[in-house]
Amino acid sequence: MGIDLDMENENILTTKAEVNFDSLTGTFCIPVQSACTDEPECFSFALDETGIIFIDKTDSALNLVKRIQRNKKWRKPSLERFLYDFLEQIIHNDLRIMQRYELELDGIEKEIMTDAEDAHIQRNNEIRGDIRDLRIHYEQLQDLGQELEENENGFFEEDNLRYFHMFSSRVDRLYDAATHLRDYTIQLNDLYQSQLDVKQNRIMTVLTVVTTIFMPLTLIAGWYGMNFKYMPELNSKIGYPVVIGLSLLIVIGSLTFFKIKKIL
Repeated sequence: MGIDLDMENENILTTKAEVNFDSLTGTFCIPVQSACTDEPECFSFALDETGIIFIDKTDSALNLVKRIQRNKKWRKPSLERFLYDFLEQIIHNDLRIMQRYELELDGIEKEIMTDAEDAHIQRNNEIRGDIRDLRIHYEQLQDLGQELEENENGFFEEDNLRYFHMFSSRVDRLYDAATHLRDYTIQLNDLYQSQLDVKQNRIMTVLTVVTTIFMPLTLIAGWYGMNFKYMPELNSKIGYPVVIGLSLLIVIGSLTFFKIKKIL
């Protein structure tokens, strides 16, 4: 094709397209979440009016092309339709991935509401990281779709540019879904923290109530523990029962007060 192109794929980190004088070149970097692999799938491409080639040291691009051969039938074959199907194969599983993440987040929310300390909040953070990678991927696909739709070099027929617009619309919806899930993960973190704060506040309330009840009892115990000769009721036969009754009255009165104030 006579196109000057860097053949190395090791340093591919983004999905992009570059418009040249006589060609359109670029790279694909499909994240593991979308590719369902252990490593990102990376390869290059070059395109002109005669067709498109992929430069790939693995079988990533070849597998996508074979999937198109198995599943697609074209009434009017064209380069634009092939590119649309190729790009669609990259994101065809992403909607199910989003739905799976949403179900996981729903489960985590129920766990938080039941018992925040036993909730798998770390999984929520992992999902947020996955969603971040997908949002970056969709942003790059949006730019790629715009480059193709602009058709700066005139490689594509005007009537077929609608394919690229359709692809860009799908990516926009996926981007919005990823943004929604990212916000959901942030809300779950806030909910988790608020539930822990509520539990901690309950513990502090109980400790405060106990401290408040025992403060006057501690005063009485300290007072009568001094054993001065002329203390009230020291030599009385009913002095001890009176102190016990007074202590019980203080406890019952304090509990009644806290119940009325709805502190307990």
